[in-house]
Amino acid sequence: ILLLNRKNMDDDYLERFKEWIEWDKNEQTRNAILALKQQEDHATLRGMLCSRVLFGTAGLRARMGPGFSQLNDLVIIQTTQGLSAVLKENIQPDVLKKGVVIGFDARHNSKRFARIAANVLTKKLIPVALFSRIVPTPYVAFATRKFSYAAGIMITASHNPKDDNGYKLYWSNGAQIIPPLDAAIQSSILANLKPDDECWDLSALDSSEKLSDPFYEVHESYLAYIQASLPSLSSMQIDKISATYTPLHGVGQAYVEDAFRKLSLPEIISVPDQQNPDPDFPTVEYPNPEEGKSALDLAMKAADAKQCALIIANDPDADRLAIAEKQSNGKWRVFSGNEIGTLLGWWSLEKCREILREESSLKLINCYMLSSTVSSRILETMAEVEGFNFEETLTGFKWMGNRAEELKKQGYTILFAFEESIGYMFETEVLDKDGVRGACEAAQLAGFLRNQGKLLSTQLDDIFVKYGQHISFNSYYFSYDQNITRSIFKRIRCFEGVVNSYPPSLNGIKVNFVRDLTTGYDNSQSNNEASLPTSTSSEMITFRLANGIVLTLRTSGTEPKIKFYAELIDRNKTFSSRFDGEKFLQMHVKMMVDFLLEPKKNNLKPKSD
Repeated sequence: ILLLNRKNMDDDYLERFKEWIEWDKNEQTRNAILALKQQEDHATLRGMLCSRVLFGTAGLRARMGPGFSQLNDLVIIQTTQGLSAVLKENIQPDVLKKGVVIGFDARHNSKRFARIAANVLTKKLIPVALFSRIVPTPYVAFATRKFSYAAGIMITASHNPKDDNGYKLYWSNGAQIIPPLDAAIQSSILANLKPDDECWDLSALDSSEKLSDPFYEVHESYLAYIQASLPSLSSMQIDKISATYTPLHGVGQAYVEDAFRKLSLPEIISVPDQQNPDPDFPTVEYPNPEEGKSALDLAMKAADAKQCALIIANDPDADRLAIAEKQSNGKWRVFSGNEIGTLLGWWSLEKCREILREESSLKLINCYMLSSTVSSRILETMAEVEGFNFEETLTGFKWMGNRAEELKKQGYTILFAFEESIGYMFETEVLDKDGVRGACEAAQLAGFLRNQGKLLSTQLDDIFVKYGQHISFNSYYFSYDQNITRSIFKRIRCFEGVVNSYPPSLNGIKVNFVRDLTTGYDNSQSNNEASLPTSTSSEMITFRLANGIVLTLRTSGTEPKIKFYAELIDRNKTFSSRFDGEKFLQMHVKMMVDFLLEPKKNNLKPKSD
């Protein structure tokens, strides 16, 4: 049996090798595979050829390199051939008229991958609006919705390391795809693996009648939308205050500058070593502002040099937003994703109240805010007090964006949505997180508070005084071995030797309820079945403890991470200060996570900062 299994494995390996050599017309990646074969490095070749990067709701995201398991010209062609078949097979019957919009960021190969995707589609007679220059990811979401394209493709790996890239897909409503569409596209990719020879020839792409450049129309439309959506500085007494801005070597600088000019906001203070696009991200270990001070050191130095008290940052594709503020003691405070979500949620409510004073037709009872299940429940608490509606969704803006569209069709007004991983959505013109608009909102909010003699931090304190302390503690571990990750969650689910026997207590605190959105188990429901959608493709378990702590463990869909999220809502003022509540939560959660994940035993790497 072992010999037979080895023979089958070798047969599959050799077949994949032959396919790669036959299909790949890129000399660099083709020769890399040939060189490994000549070196008889069969283990590396099997890893590259005998598995393939899968298309999910986040599209594709992987390291760039040769083989079916990485991103390269051939995989982009195969993916786009599969997508084009799905678009034309009665799912988007108007695709030959509506076309597809394609954007790309400043990463290595992003422009090339975008052009290859455009070439495949135009050869299939599908019109393509291909941006002529790098753009923020929210521009593709905006363009897809505003100009009624059948779909939108963004070539980006967002804040991933420099060797990664990705293929993000928006559907005709401008939101990311959700099941079962991802499975249909993956099946179509597998049914269309052999590349058409004409897809490799890009020489006629630029002269194709099916190709156009949407940049100027989309850019002007986006700026007009920003201007129409945000209040004028005078209407809400917003002071003009300076902000230091960093795009972290990404695409955001020019777009945030244009948006600030459109809103008559002061010119941004730039971070010289980070303001220009650079796919190598030379000044940061991780190009992710969510990393906190380690990613914002240069911005703080630039701000200090200009005596500026506000820092705004985007990730490299400008869909995420980070904020830091200098406090009265001279130290910088980097706000967490939940804290920014709290401030922007409050700000969205304030702006809505201003509209209510002018438009009697808009009522709070007809308004919604949303957040994901791993984010703070602060919007839910605000909704209970203020009278608007709140809804929780699964993790990811694919769920919030599509749900927002459903609610809009029912006649509701969507004010705001957020996820703790520094993602923020405003209204419904962009059904995804938008760091460019987020930067504008942050600058206006800071100016509004400055007019009242407040800092962002003091307003945050006032919010928690009114609605109760919502104390969060979130972090993650890197887990590079999928087998270890699976064994960790299997141990949690089968803690007492059988399925659905989760730990009855954590750190001596009774577990009241467990919700497992991987298996669909939820013992808070009468039938023990979760009400939110479930997915076996990712891990996610939530514990609700007797002392009010809610702890969620989940795997990232785009990075090799196990994340944990904890929140304690102190509405009854149990703790004398927020600091005491934070100490209490962190003490318990650190011990709980250590018990559940066993980081040392499983060789997990903690967050750097």
